[in-house]
Amino acid sequence: MRYLIKFSYDGTAYSGYQTQKGLDTIQEKMEQALKKINASKNTPITATGRTDKGVHALCQYAHVDIDVNITEKKLKRALNSNLPKDIHIIETKEVSDNFHARYNVKRKTYKYVINLGEYNPLERNYVFQYNYKLNIDAIKKALTYFNGTHDFRAFVTDNKEKTNCVRTIEETSIKELDNNKIVITFTGNGFLRYQIRNMVGLLIKIGENKIPPSEIPKIIESKDRTKASKTAPAEGLYLVNVEY
Repeated sequence: MRYLIKFSYDGTAYSGYQTQKGLDTIQEKMEQALKKINASKNTPITATGRTDKGVHALCQYAHVDIDVNITEKKLKRALNSNLPKDIHIIETKEVSDNFHARYNVKRKTYKYVINLGEYNPLERNYVFQYNYKLNIDAIKKALTYFNGTHDFRAFVTDNKEKTNCVRTIEETSIKELDNNKIVITFTGNGFLRYQIRNMVGLLIKIGENKIPPSEIPKIIESKDRTKASKTAPAEGLYLVNVEY
């Protein structure tokens, strides 16, 4: 039977989602737990996509095929019993055999959290501690240039290896919180590796008044990674929602 698993995780202690030889990853921990449940058989899972080292997920999905007879509730309970406390199964649901956790995705939403106030050591793994003021109006204007369908090659670190960097960003927003934090949100049909962190890096540079928002279309059209800014740190990034 094929199950769709909805889960969340704190990415601080892991070298990203995807299995990497010799490193602790979210996928490895999930598959180790599933092997115990699935009669000691190697049980691969397929997620909506991978997150990088230090990135968190409030809502991630993966599908898995399990041979043993087990109910949705028991599968959830068994997984949580065999997973570390920084990974949590929210829901398990039986789906058809042709359902695919990656290819059936309609849109994803990510948020990036930045602290503009005093440095907070307790949040250093969960919020980018920028700790200076930014021009919020400039960032807000800059975000509008990302909306739509574009070739985002200028925001892909390994852009020479990607044959297709065209993605559609349906919605962007920035919200100021009362505790000197800002939350930048992106919703789209898919995102490339480091794309959001690279876009945020450029938005920070715009917020510093070092370049105007109107430069973004030129940077997008250049398809040149060197034209954009440095990559923003991983700890401020969260996968917030996945829609099917």
